Formats: sequence, C-alpha cells, structure tokens
Amino acid sequence: MLNANIEAIKKRYEKLSPFLDESRKRLVAGAESSVLGHGGIATVSKATGLARNTIKQGQKDLEKLKGKCKQFKGIRGISIREPGGGRKREVDKHPEIKIKLKELVESTTRGDPESPLTWTCKSLRNLSSELKSKGHNVSHMIVRTLLIEMGYSLQANRKTHEGSNHPDRDRQFEHINQQVQNFQKENQPVISVDTKKKELVGNFKNNGQEWMEKGHPEKVNVYDFPEKKKGKAIPYGVYDIKENKAWVSVGTDSDTSEFAVETIRRWWKFMGAYCYPNAKKILITADGGGSNGTRVRLWKAELQRFADETGMEISVCHFPPATSKWNKIEHRLFSQITKNWRGRPLVSHEVIVNLIENTKTKTGLEVKCGIDRNKYQKGIKISDEEFKKIRIKRNDFHGDWNYTICPIAI
Repeated sequence: MLNANIEAIKKRYEKLSPFLDESRKRLVAGAESSVLGHGGIATVSKATGLARNTIKQGQKDLEKLKGKCKQFKGIRGISIREPGGGRKREVDKHPEIKIKLKELVESTTRGDPESPLTWTCKSLRNLSSELKSKGHNVSHMIVRTLLIEMGYSLQANRKTHEGSNHPDRDRQFEHINQQVQNFQKENQPVISVDTKKKELVGNFKNNGQEWMEKGHPEKVNVYDFPEKKKGKAIPYGVYDIKENKAWVSVGTDSDTSEFAVETIRRWWKFMGAYCYPNAKKILITADGGGSNGTRVRLWKAELQRFADETGMEISVCHFPPATSKWNKIEHRLFSQITKNWRGRPLVSHEVIVNLIENTKTKTGLEVKCGIDRNKYQKGIKISDEEFKKIRIKRNDFHGDWNYTICPIAI
C-alpha cells in the first residue's frame, strides 16, 4: 500500500510540477502529506524528492491560507521565491562533488550491460556520509538528486541471476578497483579481456532491426545449420580501459588459452606498445572461467611465455564467480559491437571484421580487428613439473584470483 501511495503521489506531482512555482509546490506537497496523516511527510518526500522541512513548511502555509483567499500568489506571510533565487546548492558551488560521488560508486556499480542505466548498491545515507568525510556537506536527498542526474536509478531485483554470491565478492571488487587506479597513476596499461559469444558464419538471422525499404527485409536461411565451409567466428577482445581502445581477434578454430594470450600479444604489438612505450607491467582484468579461467594452467603458462617475450610483469585480477557482467569489456565493447551489427547476417569472417572495426561510440571508442586462422589444440595439459617453472607471485588476498607472472631472466 505504501509503494502504491508513493507511485500515485509521484505521478500527480510530475504532472503538476511544470506549472507550479516553489510556493505552490510546497502547498501541493503539504496537502498530500496532511491527507496521509502519520508518516505522510516521509512518504511525500520519497515521491517528490522535496526535503522534509520544505513539506512541513507547506503544511504551515496551508494553515495560513485557510479561509483567507483562493489565490495563492501575493498573500501576506507566504513568500514566493523568484527563479534562481535562494541559497545555491552545495554542488553548484563545488562541481567536483559529482566527480567524487562517481568515484565512490564506481567500484560497486552494477548494471545490465545492454542498458543505459546503472544502479548502485551503496545506500544514499552511506554515500552522503562518505562525501561529508571528504569535506562536502551534502544530504542524502541531494545525493539522490545527483545520482538521478548522473543516470543512476533505484531498481528492484530482476531475474538475471548468474549464481550464488561469494562472501568476498565486494572486497574483490574493491581490490580490482584499487589495482586499476594504482596502475593508471603509474601510466601502466590496464586491459579487460573476454570471449564474446561465438557466432555462426553464413546467411543466418541476426537479432535486431535495421532501417530498410518497407516490404524488403534481408532474406536469410530458415534454419541455423552451420555451413561447414564457412564455420564459426570466435571474437576474443582486449579492451584498454584508459585509452578507450580495443583489439578483437576473430578466431576460426577453438577458444583456448593459447588463442586468448595470442590475442593479448597482438593487441600489444599493434596497439599497446604504441600507447605505452615505457610500460614495465600490465594489469589484466578477466572473468573467472573460460579460456582465461582461474584454474586453467595453460592460461598461466601462456602468460609466462608472453612475459618472457616482453620482459614485463603480467598481473591478473579475476572477477568473482557469477559476476561476468561487471567486466568492463562487456558493456564498453561487446555490447557496442552487438548494437552495430544488429539485424545484419554475418555472411563471412571479413564482414564480421569490418563490422567490428566500424563500431563507434560517442565517447570515441576505437576498435581494430583481425582474423586469427591459427589452429589451437584443445585439451593441452600442463604437468606439475611444467607448472612449477611458472614464476607466479600470488597476492595475500585471494591468491587464486589475484597474481602476477614475472618474466624469467635469461
């Protein structure tokens, strides 16, 4: 019942608000809260975003108006502020508050990569408290307003469950965020890696819609049976978080750790080495499964080869189990590629490369892509003896998720 009241008040207030000055907004809010009785001020505050003191003042204004006049404006004792009047918001005087608020929620931000909205798991009061500790006297209601302005929204659960929560999940998010900041301060590369969904190559239906002449849709095969000659496409991506640049290798064989590290090697050769000529180390953020999984020995063995070739330390931070959507590459790169080729059949590997390379965003995303026609053997085993040769330093916190591969000196 409470939620129904809030929603009803919110809708009424949104319809009336464009036609009301500050005095009338107070009166409307005061009237709504008076009708609700006990707890009405808190309910109306949630629905309208107005401060509780403002709603209380609206109730007092209503009392003054009783039996005096049907017109609101000009009544003695009721002040109507001119547009732009009144005390300036703290955030208007200190625009850096928004930047600090974004920093606070960045490490715990969640969201569906396909959605333009994000949401945060930190409460308004906690965020307000943290801002106050940084010297900004901002109330939780102001925090709410700022988050809405920044594109955040408060949302209920939706059935997109990926698995059970790990008790150290939030601490790992914070650890990854801190590591990323440390590397970026030293101007060392930070990359997010993952494999995009495998695609059938051929004249098959691709989800989505594109503008075309009415009555002339793209004609594709009725059935999605793989065409042996054309095979499949396995896009593995490397996304540079700081530079907003990416390399994608379109594999034609198997998604293995050799293929994953070869893609990282190509990113470094064609992009990374030019962006970071003084790099001494690389940080990789990756999911916990697949070809770059936490338990895959071949992944670590191939990273050792890469470290030896480049002479750089390769640090890896894995996302906790069941949190693959939090990986930056998912919503910064893969979702943009999906949008770019929606409604278009992926008839050849060359078409796929062209569509990936032409993926653009308003933030200036740059993507380079190439076909990897190498054959990658499945099921390669790394023996205990071979694994002992890997120079791996494990972090004190979850060494299975956080570790560094050091080059072997020749």
